[in-house]
Amino acid sequence: MTNPVNQELKQRRSIYALGKNVAQTPAQISETIKEAIRQSPTAFNSQTVRAVITFGENSDRVWDIVEAELKKVTPADRFSATQEKIASFRAGFGTILYFTETQTVQKLEADFPLYAANFANWAEQGLGGAQQAVWTALAVENIGASLQHYNPLIDEKIKEAFDIPESWELRAQMPFGSIEAPAGEKEFLPDDVRFKIFE
Repeated sequence: MTNPVNQELKQRRSIYALGKNVAQTPAQISETIKEAIRQSPTAFNSQTVRAVITFGENSDRVWDIVEAELKKVTPADRFSATQEKIASFRAGFGTILYFTETQTVQKLEADFPLYAANFANWAEQGLGGAQQAVWTALAVENIGASLQHYNPLIDEKIKEAFDIPESWELRAQMPFGSIEAPAGEKEFLPDDVRFKIFE
């Protein structure tokens, strides 16, 4: 049995060699990203996922901020390797900034006190589902991506640069672009380590 969704999921890999040679326009890519997020589930249909989609100079600005903030905390003798890594993200066609809308989470905690301890975790699960959906949707379009986490180091500078509402909490960054080199072989743990099946 070949499941088409699983075939699409196999296309989703962490691509680090990114370029700008994509066939789609920014508008087309933006619509792909927005629809993937719209169709991703969240607890109580709370829709706590927010995204800022950047292209061109705006995408570069994300990585300029990351580089500048990392320079403050990285030993000088190791900074050139950090710069190379950041340059590989900057080489892409764009960057998605993923946020959680914390005001919604807080309202759910207040409205449903019995479940209050769970809403932050559920919001994070919703974010993970949205990231997986976007990543896969981009892969189907032959656009590579990876998921990065430079928050909270860059949070304040990103908020200033992109006029981000105070209630949006930065959770991850996803550089994307043309696939200039494929991902390596993916290794999997044995099934008996990861799964239990009871028939």
